[in-house]
Amino acid sequence: MANSPQSKKRARQAEARAAVNKARRSRIRTFLRKVEEALASGDAAAAAIALKTAQPELARGITKGVLHKNTVARKMSRLAHRVNVLAHPVAA
Repeated sequence: MANSPQSKKRARQAEARAAVNKARRSRIRTFLRKVEEALASGDAAAAAIALKTAQPELARGITKGVLHKNTVARKMSRLAHRVNVLAHPVAA
């Protein structure tokens, strides 16, 4: 348990920061869920729009230190690929 005034303040700050980060992560997941739902419905236009709105949120997650840059790069890449496949199916 925190005893010194400095450690007590640090504990308060950590708690506040954790709440902010939790809200940010939740917001990002909501945007990702919207992309997933658009992909599942098969609507290429809606999926492209959802991806376009999700990308800045993901990038903001990097700058705010909530997500690692490689994690975001991987997620964006995979989602973009799935949206492109949906929009332009390859004739097999």
